[in-house]
Amino acid sequence: MNSDKIIYPARFEPSNCPIFVRNEIESNATPEKVWFWLTNATAWNEWYFNALNIEITNQHNNYLMAGTRFNWKTSGVNLKSEVKEFIPYQHLAWEARGTGISAYHAWLIIPNKNGCKIITEETQHGWYCRLGKLLMPNRMFKYHQIWLEGLKTRAEKE
Repeated sequence: MNSDKIIYPARFEPSNCPIFVRNEIESNATPEKVWFWLTNATAWNEWYFNALNIEITNQHNNYLMAGTRFNWKTSGVNLKSEVKEFIPYQHLAWEARGTGISAYHAWLIIPNKNGCKIITEETQHGWYCRLGKLLMPNRMFKYHQIWLEGLKTRAEKE
């Protein structure tokens, strides 16, 4: 499967969620290099300031794979996450739950002649995300763009 469309569980379809954000960026890095850094979850905080205290809870390595469960903190919220979709070098998605929030965060890596396009989308339910949208309406979009830019820079370094 290599598509530019994210397939959401019904509950997290953008049309069923009060919060939806989509960001994308072009990278000169290969899909393999982008994938390496994207799935190296415990290293996210080296190039994305908003990923903290990342701990993989059900395996002994630092890389996300199908079924990986991980705890972390982002935007002031402690989350318990589980990888739901895992297609190497193409598609990664996890479901996350925390106080006042449930979310589905997906990534697509689409090869092109210069490297790849990276797309990330997230949908959310819950009182915390609604409050965040009210008080800081563009924060998630801005933070995801910073995350994409950090991933691009990190993957292009090698």
